[in-house]
Amino acid sequence: MLEQDKARLVSWMTKNTYAMVLAGGRGSRLHQLTDWRAKPAVPFGGKFRIIDFVLSNCVNSGIRRIGVATQYKSHSLIQHIQHGWSFLNGKFGEFIDVLPAQQWVQESWYQGTADAVFQNLDILRESNPDYVLILAGDHVYKMDYGKMLACHVESRADMTVACLEVPINDAREFGVMGVNEESRVVDFSEKPEHPKHIPGKPGLALASMGIYIFNMDFLCEQLARDASDPGSQHDFGKDIIPYLVSSGYRVIAQSFKSSCVTMDGGVPYWRDVGTIDSYWEANMELTKVTPDLNMYDREWPIWTHQEQLPPAKFVFDDDARRGMAVDSLVSGGCIISGATVRRSLLYSNVRVHSFSNIEDSVILPNVEVGRNVTLKRVVVDKNCVIPEDMVVGVNREEDAERFFVTEKGITLITPEMLGQDVHGML
Repeated sequence: MLEQDKARLVSWMTKNTYAMVLAGGRGSRLHQLTDWRAKPAVPFGGKFRIIDFVLSNCVNSGIRRIGVATQYKSHSLIQHIQHGWSFLNGKFGEFIDVLPAQQWVQESWYQGTADAVFQNLDILRESNPDYVLILAGDHVYKMDYGKMLACHVESRADMTVACLEVPINDAREFGVMGVNEESRVVDFSEKPEHPKHIPGKPGLALASMGIYIFNMDFLCEQLARDASDPGSQHDFGKDIIPYLVSSGYRVIAQSFKSSCVTMDGGVPYWRDVGTIDSYWEANMELTKVTPDLNMYDREWPIWTHQEQLPPAKFVFDDDARRGMAVDSLVSGGCIISGATVRRSLLYSNVRVHSFSNIEDSVILPNVEVGRNVTLKRVVVDKNCVIPEDMVVGVNREEDAERFFVTEKGITLITPEMLGQDVHGML
């Protein structure tokens, strides 16, 4: 087939696909960072939210019929989608539907990932897609779903699962699969205690990314069957995939390397920012001269809601009071006034006052840092006011008495930890 014809076929497939984004989870391993927001709504990368990456992948892939299933503390997530993703044009059949758990099918909230889709089958049927793409809303990566769709169709799959190789010690957090020579899944275990390694690669396991493609009719059949099973947990990884594999259905694994979007010669980038440590590390990677995640790619942009803010401002140039930032990302609305910022990310509307020093830190929006403050290896939550002369990141024992400190020594600071009840004032 000619490249032109392939491109037209992929375009037809993406236009006939409905993407269901599962964005209802808290992300409890992020601790207090998700006390007031779902994990997909957590800010990332200086100006984005985690969910922006999966939604941008959909739009850039040509998939513009999208449902976002929400549940846990979803207000900020819904507000972000309303403000940042309203550019899709309903006149051309483009939309993002926000789908909170409404107990239409039964008087319960979403019981699992499969149940979240099952409870919205009527909405799916209204769109009448040929294919359904099911996505987790809480990972950071760039991927062309059109290539995965092409693989699904060419391999005549009942279901296609995107996969990547992960270190064997990390595989306990994933669905781990075994495949044959034609990439057909012959074994699947959800979060196994002893993951099986890839043949010939003893240090690696083949892990599911939580990205699935189904033919619409087949998905409806399987969700109805699963919903009627009282012994099921109604989850794709725990129930649907193991059943399909054991019953002989054609489940195909598609390598992330085949559909990831990278710079020329770049390594495939995918991050599960599900812990404070991994969240901090993924943000810190962006301060490198050439990070693995290219956020300056005009061919595959990351879309988001962006406030109308003035440019970042750096003031005072005295030897002991110089406003400066080095190897850092500083967003709009920030003012660094006679302070020093190194290897850090400052999100929108952060104010750092004189004689303060911030290093290796992630500062979320609307934070004010007082004078003579030292912050090292911290994550500061939105709306915190850091009082003058506070020192965090120097004495771990003292920090642990006031804040949450991870095993790797990253300190999380929230307004509540500072005695600032910003949510109680709403």
